[in-house]
Amino acid sequence: MDAVSLSTAITTISLAGAYLFSSGRLAPLLELPRLGFFAAFAALLSVQLLLYLIWSIILYPKFLSPLRGLPEPSGNSLFMGQFPKIAPHPSGTPHMEWINSIPNDGLIRYLGPFNKERLFITSPKALAEVLVTKNYEFVKPYQFRFSIGRILGIGILLAEGDEHKAQRKNLLPAFAFRHIKDLYSIFWDKSREGVEAMTREIQRDAANSSAESQNSAVIEVSSWASRITLDIIGVAGLGHDFGAIADPDGELSRIYQQLFKPSRQAQFLGLLQILFGARLVDLLPVKRNADVHSASRKIRGVCADLIREKKQKLARKELVDVDILSVALESGGFTDENLVDQLMTFLAAGHETTASALTWAAYLLARHPDVQARLRAEIRERLPPISGGGTVSSVDIDRMPYLNAVCNEVLRYFAPAPMTLRIANCDTSIQGRFVPKGTQIMIVPWAINKSKSLWGEDALEFKPERWLPKSDGDSKSAAASSGGGATSNYAFMTFLHGPRSCIGQAFAKAEFACLLASWLGRFELELHNKEEMDESKVEIKGGITARPAKGMYVKATVLEGW
Repeated sequence: MDAVSLSTAITTISLAGAYLFSSGRLAPLLELPRLGFFAAFAALLSVQLLLYLIWSIILYPKFLSPLRGLPEPSGNSLFMGQFPKIAPHPSGTPHMEWINSIPNDGLIRYLGPFNKERLFITSPKALAEVLVTKNYEFVKPYQFRFSIGRILGIGILLAEGDEHKAQRKNLLPAFAFRHIKDLYSIFWDKSREGVEAMTREIQRDAANSSAESQNSAVIEVSSWASRITLDIIGVAGLGHDFGAIADPDGELSRIYQQLFKPSRQAQFLGLLQILFGARLVDLLPVKRNADVHSASRKIRGVCADLIREKKQKLARKELVDVDILSVALESGGFTDENLVDQLMTFLAAGHETTASALTWAAYLLARHPDVQARLRAEIRERLPPISGGGTVSSVDIDRMPYLNAVCNEVLRYFAPAPMTLRIANCDTSIQGRFVPKGTQIMIVPWAINKSKSLWGEDALEFKPERWLPKSDGDSKSAAASSGGGATSNYAFMTFLHGPRSCIGQAFAKAEFACLLASWLGRFELELHNKEEMDESKVEIKGGITARPAKGMYVKATVLEGW
C-alpha cells in the first residue's frame, strides 16, 4: 500500500470511528467516556499512526522482513537506518564503499530513512534481471515520478509499461545513429560558438586584472557547460536556438539554474515525501513548491509554442529540419500533450547530464595535466582549428581513440546521474531471492562503475588508457579494452542497459566528444585553489545529476594557433 492509499485508509477509519464515538454508540460497549467528534477523530488518528510507525520502523524491518539475512552495512541508527551516514555524502558515495567492502552475491540490503528497506544491486546477473529480463516488474517509484515529472514531464524517462514501449518505439528513429551522425555539425558549430564566447570573456577578464598573462583568467565551468548544452539541445533537439551562450540571463537558462540549485528546503520536502507521499507534500504552501510549479508552467509553454510552430511548417510541407522534434512529429505517434512531455525531458535531462559530464571532465583533466596534454595533441592533429571555421563529422570523431577513451573514462568515473531508483511492482525475485512488492531497488552507477570486482584493483583511479587497445595487437585484449577492460558490459552503468537504457546515449556521447574536443583544443585548464579542490574535499550536490555544490572554478589559458 502506497503512502496516499495508507493515509486515506487511516483517515477513513478515524472519521468512521469518530462518528460512532461521538454518537454514543460505542462508548457504553467499551466502557469509555463519550467523546466529541473532533476529540475522537484526533485520538483514533494518533493511535493508528503510532501503531503504524511501530510496525513500519521497528517490527517489520528489524524482525519480520523476508530480506533479513542479506549482507548489509553495520552501524544502523535506531530509527533512521543508514541515513545519518548517507545524508552528508554525495549520492552513491556510501554505496561505492559498500560494494568494495561488503562480501555479497549481487544484493546488499540496507535501511534508509525511517528504516525503509533498500536493495542495492551489485552484480551483472542481478542487474540483468532488474533491467532486462524482468524490467517491467521493477518500475520507478510513484513519488519519484510525480516530483521529478513536474520538471521533466512524463516523457520516455518516466513512462512505464505499454506507454513506455510505445513512446520508445516512436522515438527510436530520431535517435538512430543514421540520424545522429547528421547532428555532429550542429554539435561542433555550437561548441565553437561557446569556445569563442569563453575566449572573449577570458581575455576581457585578463585585461581588466593585474595578471601577467593577458590570456588567462579564472572561469566557472559548470555555468558555461549548462549554457552551451542548453543551446545544443535547443538546436539539435527542438530546432530552436535559445541563445543561452550569448545571454547568460535568458529566461530558460535562469529557470533551470534555479531548479537544479540545491536547497535545504528541497531536501526536507524529499524526506517528508517518504512519510506522507509526493502529492500531499506538493500541496504545502512553501517557496520550493511555488518555484517548481511556476517553472513547470513556463517550460511547458515554451515547448507547446515550439510544437505549434513545427506543426505549421509541417502543414505547409516546409519541414526539412533534422532536429529530434521534427523527426518525432513526422512519425505521427504522439499527441501534442505527450510531445510537450517529451520535449521537457529532452530539455532538462538532455542538457543537464552532458553539462555535468563536461564539468567533471574539466576537473579531471585539470588534475591530470599529462592526460590533458596528450588529448590536446590528438585534437589539434586531427580536427580543424576553431578559428578556421571548419566543421567535423562522425568519422572525424570516431578516428580519435584517445578522445573517446577520455570521454568514456570521465563518464565511468563521474557518471552524471549517480543513482536511479526502482520499486518492485509485484512480488518477485532477484537471483532466486524473494523480493516482496513495494521493495525499493537501488541502481547506483557511481558504485557499479567503480567496483573492484568488475574493474580490477585500479577501479578507483582515473585511467583513460583502460579504454585503449593493447599495443600487442592481441584481438582479445583489444576487445577487452573496448569495454574498458571490465569483466561485464554491466560494469559500465552510466546509460543503464535494456529497454530502459538511455535512448539518447549516442546523442550524448557525440555531443560530449565535440564539446570536450573544442574546449581542450583551445584552452589549457588548471585548478583554481588546488588545496580546496582535492577530490575528497569537493562538495557535490545531489539531485538529478551530480554537480559541484559551489561551482567548478578553473584557470583557463587561451592557447594560440587553434
